[in-house]
Amino acid sequence: MSDVRDVIIIGSGPAGLTSAIYTARANLRPLVIEGELSSTGDQPGGQLMLTTEVENYPGFIEGIQGPELMANFRAQAARFGAEFITERVTRVDLSVRPFLVEVGDVQYRGRSVIVSTGAKAKLLGLENELRLIGHGVSTCATCDGFFFKGETIAVVGGGDSALEEATFLTKFASKVYVIHRRDSLRASKIMQERAFKNERIEFVWDSVPVGLVGDKMLEGVRVRNVKTGEETVLEIAGLFVAIGHVPNTSLFVDQLDMDDNGYLVTTTGTRTNVEGVFAAGDVADHTYRQAITAAGTGCMAAIDAERWLESQPHEAEIMETPTIGRRNPERRTGVSTTAGRSSPPVAQEAGSWLRHSTFSPTARSTRKSPPPTSPWWSTSGRNGVVRAAWWPRSSTRSRPRTRARSGSGSSTSTTTRCRPASTRS
Repeated sequence: MSDVRDVIIIGSGPAGLTSAIYTARANLRPLVIEGELSSTGDQPGGQLMLTTEVENYPGFIEGIQGPELMANFRAQAARFGAEFITERVTRVDLSVRPFLVEVGDVQYRGRSVIVSTGAKAKLLGLENELRLIGHGVSTCATCDGFFFKGETIAVVGGGDSALEEATFLTKFASKVYVIHRRDSLRASKIMQERAFKNERIEFVWDSVPVGLVGDKMLEGVRVRNVKTGEETVLEIAGLFVAIGHVPNTSLFVDQLDMDDNGYLVTTTGTRTNVEGVFAAGDVADHTYRQAITAAGTGCMAAIDAERWLESQPHEAEIMETPTIGRRNPERRTGVSTTAGRSSPPVAQEAGSWLRHSTFSPTARSTRKSPPPTSPWWSTSGRNGVVRAAWWPRSSTRSRPRTRARSGSGSSTSTTTRCRPASTRS
């Protein structure tokens, strides 16, 4: 059993790695369990690891290779302190606090969890299919259609997604075959009408792909008529598989709410039905499925998790604060009074912020203010300690408060409340 993490991120595509960057910069010590290298479903880096040229991600004028882009994401997260485990999560238990995440026999605990396991495109299962992805075979028309200007290509499928991709691809290709295993489409009527009216679209009915032609690059697809058994070869430069996606949500069945297709349901940003669990990227998005939208929701999930953690009244750190005077007789049960221990990093940051603040006890020791009422703060006597805890962002006490009281002698008791400065930009 490892120590309790503030954030555990499951998955490492654009969503997961963006969450890692933001949570690491917020000093939340994220642990990223990025998946297995041999996997084609939740491999480290997500689906962009299976693509070649990415030209529609902002900031790269000449484009960038998908694996290179994900390597940059990962390196940036590691720079800010994110920790990575290149293994597959085998079980999660979201009914306990802190949350339990298992990787084989190793257990990890987290106060919050960001799910960014993504979704995988359904493939045809043909020989050489995986090898030719990015070399003529694609699962994303929006991503790769531009590369087939003036070419003859094909789309496999008969639903709305297939016809939408076929119609989109006619902007670039000279001809688009739509290969469908039946003699009628299951797409909506309006999508069918648009496809039938498009002169660049030709339908190949009652047929299924049975083989790919080409060694280093796709040169054609062999299709078989399911009624006659006859096989023909269509000479094409690109094949777009549009038979659906499967979200990687099997770990969360009966724990998180899902829609009919297995995608996680989120409300108010990236929140799931379990408090402290957030979802980002394609695991909750069956509409856009783009790298940039996944990265955007990864940012949202990180901010949602950070704010949720700040709102929790759990005990945070013990911070030493020198005091002068008699011991507080009203110290609450459970408040540590052990002096001489080193302050945790966040507590040290808070102490530093307080010491340099114009609102510090030494700067305003003679100004009176109402006594603090929070049960999470208490001050013991000489060289005593202060117990620190987070409080809701909506709290009206947004700056340090001090109370100084002088008795008849020289003894003084001081109670201080402070909040570490946020590191989020």
